[in-house]
Amino acid sequence: MNDLTQPDTGMAGIQDALEDADVYRTLLESTRAIPWKIDWATMRFAYIGPQIEALLGWPQGSWTTVEDWATRMHPEDRARVVDFCVAQSQAGVDHEADYRAMTRDGHYVWIRDVVHVVRNAEGEVQSLVGFMFDISERKKAEEELLRLHRELEQLSMTDGLTGIANRRMFDTRLGTEWKEARRSGQPLSLVILDIDCFKQYNDAHGHVAGDECLKRIAGMLGALARRPRDVVARFGGEEFILLLPDTDENAVRGIAQACVDGVAQLRIPHGDSEVHDVVTASLGVGTARPDGDTTAREFLAGVDRLLYAAKSGGRNRIETGNWHRPSAAR
Repeated sequence: MNDLTQPDTGMAGIQDALEDADVYRTLLESTRAIPWKIDWATMRFAYIGPQIEALLGWPQGSWTTVEDWATRMHPEDRARVVDFCVAQSQAGVDHEADYRAMTRDGHYVWIRDVVHVVRNAEGEVQSLVGFMFDISERKKAEEELLRLHRELEQLSMTDGLTGIANRRMFDTRLGTEWKEARRSGQPLSLVILDIDCFKQYNDAHGHVAGDECLKRIAGMLGALARRPRDVVARFGGEEFILLLPDTDENAVRGIAQACVDGVAQLRIPHGDSEVHDVVTASLGVGTARPDGDTTAREFLAGVDRLLYAAKSGGRNRIETGNWHRPSAAR
């Protein structure tokens, strides 16, 4: 016989549990994170927080199956995220995924889904529970940092005066193109251009005019090397260099002559030149077909020696040569 004077602890426990459940739900639904639960066997939402409507515009009741989740994802993210989440869930591994979720009016919000896999007593996947977080502001900040990083990287690879590539960029690309030429067997050519009597030009016309001269020549060279892999760089004070992949001896000679003609056509007056009354240039030109016995640095040094020969031979001229191995330019 029950002692009615004693409290009914069973009913009280149930009441406490119900009250606790209400408290938990209130807490969950008062946060900005969006709680959800999916039944693994049916792939249907057992629950999703009402905050979803405020964030994405889709009514809470419209989230019925995982198809609703997948189809409301950016097409570029869908396959990657769905495949990853399914694979991790099948393996019973908790995971996270970032993706763009589509709002009801067709815009996108960056979401981070944090997923916990729930197993039954037999160790089988029973359900998935998790939270969706709006990380749009974080993504904007990350993208802005990435943009700034790219700008800084670009600035570090650009000559501040002329706006063309600098020596650092040239060195990087020379290494890359040398490896590619070795792999493909295609020729790689270099043109090194040095403005004749540039010190005298600065002395006669001033450094401001000297800077303008450099910028005009850089612009002319940039217009000559227009292919995506071509590089025009400022190599030194008054030296420029053209890196020309897949360019053979005949083609590079034509480009070198166009450089000489381009400098002449600028008709920049030079009041103190030993060569001409306008600015001229000397060029060293070389073509290599890289093999195991040569390095990019040796090739560059060989073309630089050709430039020196052009200057020693009277300036305002082109000195050309081929490059097969280190002994070829000695």
